[in-house]
Amino acid sequence: MRLLSNPQLNPACDAGWRRRWFDIIYRHDDAPSRNFDLLLVVAIIASVVVIMLDSVQDLHRRHAQTLYVMEWVFTALFTAEYLLRLAVVRRPLRYATSIWGVIDLLSILPSYVSLLVPGAQSLLVVRVLRILRLFRILKLTRYVEESGVLMSALWRSRRKVLVFITTVLTLVVIFGALMYLVEGPEHGFTSIPTSMYWAIVTMATVGFGDIAPQTTLGRAITSLLILIGYSIIAVPTGIYTAELAAGLREAGNPHDQRACPQCRLEGHEPDASHCRGCGHVLHAPIP
Repeated sequence: MRLLSNPQLNPACDAGWRRRWFDIIYRHDDAPSRNFDLLLVVAIIASVVVIMLDSVQDLHRRHAQTLYVMEWVFTALFTAEYLLRLAVVRRPLRYATSIWGVIDLLSILPSYVSLLVPGAQSLLVVRVLRILRLFRILKLTRYVEESGVLMSALWRSRRKVLVFITTVLTLVVIFGALMYLVEGPEHGFTSIPTSMYWAIVTMATVGFGDIAPQTTLGRAITSLLILIGYSIIAVPTGIYTAELAAGLREAGNPHDQRACPQCRLEGHEPDASHCRGCGHVLHAPIP
């Protein structure tokens, strides 16, 4: 069985209980490890449900003691799991500072902090992040690869999206300041930031109605902003879709990595014999 390439996820020893628990915790190809993962996911979901139920005031009044005990049972369970993960790896500090180690720590730390700072237990919802371990259990490799295409498209369109967001924020500031002058505090536009909040809600066509213009000029400005919102709301979607389509085309028709000897340009078609930039003869593709 091949060891994991990440050094902080190598077993601390080759035999004994530490190696056995390493295989159970970090591998997902036999019955004990799959059962461990399943029990862990069930415990994570159950602990989050307990936290949510405890936030309901009526349930909190009637079952406060039960919910409190259940929460500390889950905290003890996750604490034991976290310490066990540190005990079976070769480099505990590297695991503790990794993304999963930090999430594991954050899933138990608020309970202990709540003993000193009342109310900190609400931060325990961070445990839901650990459900991302399902990707390891189900071995959703193909979905991870496709998510890479999505992220690549988002990265390539970042400059265009940034320009779009800057334009939207400029409109928000302008219309927010304008409505503050037109409507004023007597109609709910008590400040420019409040008016900017109204502009965002209006441009997004959400329309909460908590702040509404009362004057004729204010309603005309509102109508204009709604039309602007409808006209630009599809812009980021179009930008991202275009980059995503280009990424899918590239994935379906990959270019080789031959560099032109003359201009060093890469990304030619697999069957190309001349550079698409300068026309120089390319080396034959490696079979």
